[in-house]
Amino acid sequence: MTFARANPALNFPAPLDAMPRRLNRRVAIVLAVLGLHVAAVWALQSGLLRRAMDMVIPVQVLTEMIELPQPVVEPAPPAPPPPVAARTPPKPKPRPIPQPQPQPVAAPEPMPLAPVVPPAPPAPVSIPEPVVAVAAPPAPPAPPAPPRIELPTSNADYLKNPPPPYPPLSKRLGEQGRVVVRIFIQADGTASRAEVKRSSGFERLDQVAVQTVLRWRYVPGKRAGVPEAMWVEAPIDFVLK
Repeated sequence: MTFARANPALNFPAPLDAMPRRLNRRVAIVLAVLGLHVAAVWALQSGLLRRAMDMVIPVQVLTEMIELPQPVVEPAPPAPPPPVAARTPPKPKPRPIPQPQPQPVAAPEPMPLAPVVPPAPPAPVSIPEPVVAVAAPPAPPAPPAPPRIELPTSNADYLKNPPPPYPPLSKRLGEQGRVVVRIFIQADGTASRAEVKRSSGFERLDQVAVQTVLRWRYVPGKRAGVPEAMWVEAPIDFVLK
């Protein structure tokens, strides 16, 4: 009855409803049962009943029938294979060393007997002569120190030697320079000889210098404190002022 109410298209046609109410109730029930069977057969043939059953299936049944997707579990990566130990090449077996075969030893030949030599007489022992120490000769005496030499000089104040005169002509001509004169001084302090060792470049100045040193007085030269005649050099300057 519920299925018939839910599908109004399966209700019986109007003529059944218009049947007179005086029909027997039992006849009505029989007719209703027959109509239901006819409708069920028709629904099975047309597939309507199956669609209705699909619609009426509770949601809970559908959820129980549908399995939830399970999480995909990735398999663990395979463990790396254990390292293979490097194979060491087998050591070559040492070859057996052939043992040397013993060689036959020849019997030694008998050595000839050496002649017996009588011992030599002992050599005479020489007695060394006594050594006489010879004294070394005395060292020669050291040479005496050279005597002290003092050269003559004309610079003593007490001698009062005048300067050389300047030639007037040399002044007018502007002649000047130094003359080095070599003088031989006697033991009494007088000059016996004089000569020009280095010229001034002017003859007049050289001659005046030689004449002047011959007139001077000198302190004589000395050797070991004793006056002695000797040579000495004296510079003479001619300078215009």
